Amino acid sequence: MNEGIAPDHIIAAPILIPLVAGAIMLFYNDRFRQTKLLIGLVAVALTFLVSLELVADVKSATERGGTVVGLYRLGDWPVPIGIVLVLDRLSVLMVMLTALLAAPSLIYAAAGWHGKGQHYHSMFQFLLAGVNGAFLTGDLFNLFVFFEVMLAASYGLMLHGSGPERIKAGLHYIAINLAASLLFLVGVALVYGTTGTLNMADIGRALHWLDGPDRALLHAAAAFLGLAFLIKAAAWPLCFWLPPTYAAASPPAAAMMAIMTKVGLYVILRLSLLVLGPDAGPSAGFGAPALMIAGMLTMGFGTIGILGTDDLGRKGGYLAIISSGTVLAAIGFAQAGGGALMLGGALYYMIGSTAAIAAFFLIAEPVRRRDDPDEARADDDAGAHDWAPMGLDTVEDTTAPASTRTASWLTMGVCFALVAGMLAGLPPLPGFIGKFAILRGAVQDNMQPTGELPVLLWVYATLLILSGLGALIALMRFGIRRFWGHEGPAPRILALEVIPVLILLGMIGLQTLRADALLNYTQATAAALLVPGTYRDAVLAGAMDVRAAPTANIAPDLPTPKDTPKDNGGPE
Repeated sequence: MNEGIAPDHIIAAPILIPLVAGAIMLFYNDRFRQTKLLIGLVAVALTFLVSLELVADVKSATERGGTVVGLYRLGDWPVPIGIVLVLDRLSVLMVMLTALLAAPSLIYAAAGWHGKGQHYHSMFQFLLAGVNGAFLTGDLFNLFVFFEVMLAASYGLMLHGSGPERIKAGLHYIAINLAASLLFLVGVALVYGTTGTLNMADIGRALHWLDGPDRALLHAAAAFLGLAFLIKAAAWPLCFWLPPTYAAASPPAAAMMAIMTKVGLYVILRLSLLVLGPDAGPSAGFGAPALMIAGMLTMGFGTIGILGTDDLGRKGGYLAIISSGTVLAAIGFAQAGGGALMLGGALYYMIGSTAAIAAFFLIAEPVRRRDDPDEARADDDAGAHDWAPMGLDTVEDTTAPASTRTASWLTMGVCFALVAGMLAGLPPLPGFIGKFAILRGAVQDNMQPTGELPVLLWVYATLLILSGLGALIALMRFGIRRFWGHEGPAPRILALEVIPVLILLGMIGLQTLRADALLNYTQATAAALLVPGTYRDAVLAGAMDVRAAPTANIAPDLPTPKDTPKDNGGPE
């Protein structure tokens, strides 16, 4: 560890806190849901406080010229043999975003959603542990482990509440992700067979030792891994599962699933720049054109989808697809040689769009709720209270909301308008700022000596504008029909269903007010990602080299086997 940064063990806290909290909740009967809710909120708050400390350490360390500020070697095994958690600007940003989304989702669940099945809160905490582990791990094997923990918990959350539509969409979701896991395993096996390591930093170093056939196998492994994570990131044509799945999930579960597509994007970003980045020799930029084209096709598909469906839940799924496509194309341009400004703008956009999509899923169910309270009461099998959310006609259990205070229909309408404006990219919201930063970076980073821009950038810029216009038209059309054209008594909306949306809107507002500081952070993050050698050197400092490899054709800035230290200590 470097001097002046947080102790080693705090790096593992974002994984251990939700893992321990979820395990503790299993000792409580599901009748004590309010107790479980309190434990969950405390765990999320602690995770957020830890992420604040880690962000402060990252900023202070990177201001002194570093990129990686923390390594945690589980079992104190040397790199690359042992398991290592790696903390840098990107991973801590994603951990903080996860905690910020988790709190509103948990509060929303207190409106009665956590009572529609068993062990909701434990599954929620295990999902957080898997997501945070995927962001922090430094090797592919444990990425697979955390990936499966995340998916197993998401299966339970997806099916939470039963009902034929939810079960149908849930089984479809499980089948697709099992296929993605198989592709992931095949890719991991090929990587280990060709490089002899699964540490992501060490794979980047070993790449320089590979000859033609082994390099071709590694490219095949990258293709398998890319397919697996493109499925998770909902890239076209692998995104067909997302709209029906997210529309069928309960609102708090769908809100947390908004971050799960970003796990796929995170892994693609990490591996494409760390292993196949600008210093990868003959492998530099491998797959970049595919990422660019897939991202732009995803944006186009999402735009057509949101205009073509009347179901608000499916509109949210297509909005998530548009967000993924926007960031995915920017990653492709960055891997192909684009600069930090464009990628930094995409990271800024990803933060705001993820929060807005989570808020959209929380809004969607109350907004489309049936107006007739008698009909809603008739569908409530338990009849314990006069509130029944839409889409849960078959439930395993029912629990009254933690509070019966209601909110006005006008408040919900204002929230819907603000979220729609953010997703459409209207100024001065972060959606506009992020897209403007992407376009500015595209021009500054990719302007050719002749004053021209590549054709693909023009296509990307056009889709960036048209996707926002499509979202604006679709959401405005729905909002006018639902709020201005609404007749009869407004549906009953609980305050617990509005407060989480207000929290997320507050995050979006803070992102607007602090846009300059956050853009500086994301652009510095992008700049660090485009210099992967710094990351590798920090992770592999003090590594034990266990391979016998030729020293020829090794990149000048990488240590050779002869020069690699043999001690078992961690980095100084």
